[in-house]
Amino acid sequence: MFLNCDLGESFGAWTMGLDAEVMPYIDQANVATGFHAGDPMVIQHTLRLARQHDVTVGAHPAYPDLVGFGRRSMACSRDEIIAKIHYQVAAMDGMASVAGLELRYVKPHGALYNDMMAKEDVRLAILEALAEYHRPLALMMQATPEVEQHRKEADTAGIEVWFEAFADRCYADDGKLLSRRLEGAMHSRDKMLAQVAQLCEKGTVTTISGIELPVAADTLCVHGDNAEGVAAIRDIRALVDKTAESAAG
Repeated sequence: MFLNCDLGESFGAWTMGLDAEVMPYIDQANVATGFHAGDPMVIQHTLRLARQHDVTVGAHPAYPDLVGFGRRSMACSRDEIIAKIHYQVAAMDGMASVAGLELRYVKPHGALYNDMMAKEDVRLAILEALAEYHRPLALMMQATPEVEQHRKEADTAGIEVWFEAFADRCYADDGKLLSRRLEGAMHSRDKMLAQVAQLCEKGTVTTISGIELPVAADTLCVHGDNAEGVAAIRDIRALVDKTAESAAG
């Protein structure tokens, strides 16, 4: 299983995350495109780090919401969503090319991601935006019990989908992530590592009420916003690699 992480989220004099410490342990970097975080210098630096560590890069577009870090939903029309995706993806695509990298996928951020998972019209607009792009790009989205429906929608649009699970988030019984506003939404270090082991070994997670739920994921989202997070990513990397070696052996 691959590891992906949201990176490049610093902006101007404001520093967010420990990108240089995280990059050696991940496979896929979701690089902020400037609407919720990131700026041209930060994007350039992040892409150079990704190239140094042979990490696949994806665009991490959002609603235009710097103040709210892209976590506030916006009432955008289909055409507005398509234009916003094209604008952000094209900029990242060009900067990746200059850095000697190939942009491979798109993973929406924050409220745009949540809206994509909850609202069919938003999801289809994002798929249409990628279908209209001048070359193929995959879409990264959450693996939920609706995975086959989402795969069918993507197939209709001619888009490859990479489904992801979350290392540090607790799952609700419906297969969605438990709201951050609820107690227990974020796992402790021990629970996080146990969930990663369960995903790798059994392809399941245990929900908030104890139900074992299948999760068909291609990649695992991790977070390295602080030193403790970076240490956790190192442990997750070791755990994923050990599980893969055991399966191969």
